[in-house]
Amino acid sequence: MKESGRKQGAVSPCAACKLLRRRCAQDCVFAPYFPADEPHKFASVHKVFGASNVNKMLQELPEHQRSDAVSSMVYEANARVRDPVYGCVGAISSLQQQIDALQTQLALVQAEVVQMRMNQFTSSTSNQTTDSPENASQTSRVLASPQTKSFFSMDMVDHANMVESLWSY
Repeated sequence: MKESGRKQGAVSPCAACKLLRRRCAQDCVFAPYFPADEPHKFASVHKVFGASNVNKMLQELPEHQRSDAVSSMVYEANARVRDPVYGCVGAISSLQQQIDALQTQLALVQAEVVQMRMNQFTSSTSNQTTDSPENASQTSRVLASPQTKSFFSMDMVDHANMVESLWSY
């Protein structure tokens, strides 16, 4: 009969003790972090780091940091199992490349928005002008003024060269 992790009065061994085939003591350092119902967590950590090293790491840490350390070890171990060479650094690098590509896409779309707004601005100002020389000179001053830059273009890079360099690889 199984009730709340106990078998007939005895404590159910944690996943670490089950894998290591040893008796799980009440003060087992692994028990709070590797429950019996999640054996895969300890299996991957043991495969990558070794039980002895995990035990040493956990005992050297204050108790309030052990849970975070175990989560990090499980993440790193799973990443190492998937990618033995790069581990979680490979995942981080891949995500960084995605961020860079998305930032480039965002910059290009922002440049298109600025271009559309400038085209809209120039077409609306040319529609408002009449044939009088006063209005024509005012319009040319507004269009030539450096202060008419769109808000979005203030933090933009040279997009003409950016597009060329993106497609030149």
